[in-house]
This record gives sequence, structure tokens and C-alpha cells, in this order.
Amino acid sequence: MSIWITGDTHTPHDVSKLYPENFPVQSCLTKDDYLIICGDFGGVWEGGTRDATYLQWYESLPWTTLFVDGNHENFELLNKYPTVDFCSGKAHQLRDHVYHLQRGEVFHIGDTTIFAMGGAASHDKEFRIPGISWWPEEMPSQAERVHAAERLLACDNEVDFVVSHCAPTCIARRINIWYGPDLLTEWFDQIMNKIAYKKWYFGHYHIDEDIDSLHTCLYQDVRRIV
Repeated sequence: MSIWITGDTHTPHDVSKLYPENFPVQSCLTKDDYLIICGDFGGVWEGGTRDATYLQWYESLPWTTLFVDGNHENFELLNKYPTVDFCSGKAHQLRDHVYHLQRGEVFHIGDTTIFAMGGAASHDKEFRIPGISWWPEEMPSQAERVHAAERLLACDNEVDFVVSHCAPTCIARRINIWYGPDLLTEWFDQIMNKIAYKKWYFGHYHIDEDIDSLHTCLYQDVRRIV
């Protein structure tokens, strides 16, 4: 078993990184291997043939696809998928081998623990249409943040990896000083000082960069973490 991770896919706009010519190791992968997308999955958007086509494409890939939600998701449709028990956490199952890792859950994949916390604030909200291209559920609720803290406490505030869409405020400002705080990024600031982790992966900022030894932003890179 192996676990890989990459940044936003904005299906179908940024999926070419998963094509065989760009990710050739996939010829050696099976459904027992996992690839995690750090938000802005975009595979659930209009609820019709477009979604069905792309979700079937993800299902056809050699591995099992996992993703946290970003800010550019159709949460109304995403939340209609059945919630299932998956690797000791809760997930929406979109296809047999395509799962949305729900917010605040800790997943045990083999011997690896992963804390998943999707969501982010849209910087382009004023250009989007509520219920059509923007949904207020993009930001985690207080109940979701409380649930996340409880799940972390249940594992003694220690995980191998954190996977989110946006970064803590202090990390985002190292990418660009103009990135301002919001409710979620400030909550991440608190969480990062309370838990132990080997690495925190996130997307959202459309760069591939190791911010420091513990925090990595991904966009086009596909990296193996286990």
C-alpha cells in the first residue's frame, strides 16, 4: 500500500497531472493504493452527465481517490452522497473507489493516521453566484470545528499527517504577506500549536512549495507520503 497526495484538481481543469504521461508510476498502483486531493476537487458540480462522466473517470483510475473539500465545491450536491464508515472515519462515497473525507475526521489508512479538515474562504466570492458557483458551506461551522477538536483529542492530539485546503494564517502569510486571516485560518493557527504531526499538506494557493519542514503547499506536484 502507498499513499500519494496532490493539490487542487478543479475537475476537469487541473487533472492532467494525473494522466499516465505525467504520473507514470500509476502503472504500478492498485485500488489498495490511495491518492489524496487537497481540496477544490470539482468533480461534483452540476449533478448531471458532466459529473457522472468525470466521476467514472476517477473510478477508472488504478488507485482509490480521496479528497478533502475546498471552497470551490457544490456542497449542496456533495452532501447528498451517502455517508459511510471509511478507515475509522466518516466519508461521502461517490463511487466504489472515490471518497470525500469529511471535515474533522481522523482516518487510519494502514498504520498511518490522517486528520482531514476541508473548507476555505473564497477570495473571488463577489464574482460568483450563490447556489450556482458559490456556497456558504465552504467555511466549516462551529459544530464541525468542535467535532474536529474532539476527534483529535480522541487520538491524544497526535496524527501522522494533516490534510486541508487552506493553511494556518501564519503559514499562508509566508506565501504572501497579503493573505489575511479568517475564521478557519485562525482556528488552524490554534490547532497547529496543540497537536503533533509529521507533515501538514494543503492546496488552495496554486503553488508547489515546501514552506518549511512541516508545511507543504501542493498544486501540480504529486508526492508519495507513505
